[in-house]
Amino acid sequence: MPPSAAASRAPGAITNAMTVDVEDWFQVQAFAGTIGRDAWEGLERRVEANTGIILELFAKAGVRATFFTLGWVAERHPALIRRIVAEGHELASHGYWHRLAHEQTPEDFAADVGDARKRLEDTGGVAVQGYRAPTFSINTRNPWAFDVLAAQGYRYSSSIYPIRHDLYGMPDAPRLPFRPHGTAGRAGILEIPMTTLRAAGRNLPCAGGGYFRLLPYALFRAGLRRFNRIEHAPGLFYTHPWEIDPGQPRVTAAPRIAKFRHYLNLHDMRRRLGLLLRDFQWGRVDEVFARVLARPG
Repeated sequence: MPPSAAASRAPGAITNAMTVDVEDWFQVQAFAGTIGRDAWEGLERRVEANTGIILELFAKAGVRATFFTLGWVAERHPALIRRIVAEGHELASHGYWHRLAHEQTPEDFAADVGDARKRLEDTGGVAVQGYRAPTFSINTRNPWAFDVLAAQGYRYSSSIYPIRHDLYGMPDAPRLPFRPHGTAGRAGILEIPMTTLRAAGRNLPCAGGGYFRLLPYALFRAGLRRFNRIEHAPGLFYTHPWEIDPGQPRVTAAPRIAKFRHYLNLHDMRRRLGLLLRDFQWGRVDEVFARVLARPG
């Protein structure tokens, strides 16, 4: 690790989990009502180049991360999948088609996550243990999803955001890793929820995404440090390849709120991510949470 990357990290600091949801600019939920899946093949794909930039940033900082990757992307960009693995990162699943988990039947969900896992493992040549639902779409409507994931061979999920939000959220869920009870009535795979701060009787987001681009960097940094200090636990951060790409095509027909959320401060994201890599210690999900993963359910 370059000395400049480690200089501002305190000795003995907690290692947090760095994650990337590998999807292209046209696959995000914000544009789901504007861009149909039948149009994807005809659109400019930028995911490989943008993920490559993130990989270079991680390499410079000496960081290994977890890449929750769409099966659709793996099918069309096998060299990218092999590069992720070759550079020491964890390969994990984001499903195949970026479909919301709670909008699928258990049978459709099983096919989606099963196909994604097989595609990723066949391409990357490594076992895939982790899954993240698109738009954090495992919640009180579909607890059966954990049973399906376990049956499909996954060991952990990182799909719950314990906040209130108009698109997602499960504010009453535990804020630290736990083993949820699915419809089978028994503890199953491990769920590693998105990081939140507890303040004024509510959970506040502290895990990345649009909130990271919206808030001043110093405020986010203080929040994650507070989480580490108070909870004595690692936090979890997530980003997307399209977030470091201010030159991506503009979807002018999308709703105003969707465009605001998607395009906000893209021009500054690469700088902010560099600061984050400098100011904290980061690792892969399977390594950061190895001890809790090893505990029996």
